[in-house]
Amino acid sequence: MLVAHLLYRLDIGGLETVVVNLINQLPSDRFHHAVISLTDTSDFKNRIHHPHVTFHALHKKPGKDWPVWWRLWRLLRTLQPDILHTCNLAALEGVIPATLARVPVVIHAEHGRDSYDLDGSNPKYLLLRRLLLPLVHTVVPVSADLQQWLQNRVGVPAGKIRTIVNGIQTTLPPRTAQHRHPLPLPKKAEADSFIIGTVGRLWPVKDQANLIRAFAHLLTLVGRDKGEKLRLVLIGDGPQRQELEALACSLNMAQQLWISGWREDVEQLLRGLDLFVLPSLAEGTPLTILEAMAAGLPVVATRVGGVADLVIPEETGTLVEANNPPALAQAIHPYLTDPLLAPTQGEAGRKRFLEQFTLEQMVHQYAHLFASSLLQKTK
Repeated sequence: MLVAHLLYRLDIGGLETVVVNLINQLPSDRFHHAVISLTDTSDFKNRIHHPHVTFHALHKKPGKDWPVWWRLWRLLRTLQPDILHTCNLAALEGVIPATLARVPVVIHAEHGRDSYDLDGSNPKYLLLRRLLLPLVHTVVPVSADLQQWLQNRVGVPAGKIRTIVNGIQTTLPPRTAQHRHPLPLPKKAEADSFIIGTVGRLWPVKDQANLIRAFAHLLTLVGRDKGEKLRLVLIGDGPQRQELEALACSLNMAQQLWISGWREDVEQLLRGLDLFVLPSLAEGTPLTILEAMAAGLPVVATRVGGVADLVIPEETGTLVEANNPPALAQAIHPYLTDPLLAPTQGEAGRKRFLEQFTLEQMVHQYAHLFASSLLQKTK
């Protein structure tokens, strides 16, 4: 079975990581793959180790580039895939050339709404989905929030939707108080320091500025002595890095902040934290929360997208409203005053991850969906 995966660009990101993991884990004797990027591919493709994969970049120009769909149609006619797997709105228009190329099965995955349409209310985007989704065999949202939105706002019939929550693989044991991974912080952390961190691209929708402002509020809440033992870690990089560094300087906390840049050892770095915080304005099913749960960390996160599917308040973490630094600071504060809260919730989060959100569970569901969809279509 040849599955063609259509993305806007193959580069660092949650959606792209899901596709890479899926390709690597699907049985190579049953599935071959083609990865099609509307724009380009990056070195991120080197993370794919499946023996039967081809890569294709269509070099789409910015804005409307109608010839790219002609190029996609020609490529699909050459490849003759059994299934086209499109990812997010940017790739949805690919269902038209797929239909014209007579691809037997088209599956469209929604990993999160467009960054310019966080609540999914943009009339143009809603109309585009309503026009094109009838050409899709199955729509795959990665969270209950996206499933409800597809049914209630977009109008996709419930029978056409198959929710598959993201999963990840972990190779490391959970973090413990006795084994905290050392971090190269600008201001050395003592053994009793409390390290708060997050993972993500530094750009507006991830709203790391919310976390920096909340950290400044937290320093006021705990007082000078305890505040000296707090550290904030932002694992990632992106276009807002200088802006975030300037914000930290303006709040007199630059010496307590470490921005790591892009790293290949995120799993290990997470095991250097005491608390994971996700301050985003919007999310699908964030892999970073799953990575934190796998690391045995409690999670404080904004109640957006599929986050509520992952974090159970008062059991594995805490949920707060988005874009509210004082509320985020108040949610973090109990983890500083109760020494048992973080390890107890972290252990519960690790257990929940192993029961419900492993990569093996996700891959099994996609394998069944691909196989059953093709079988149904060819009967």
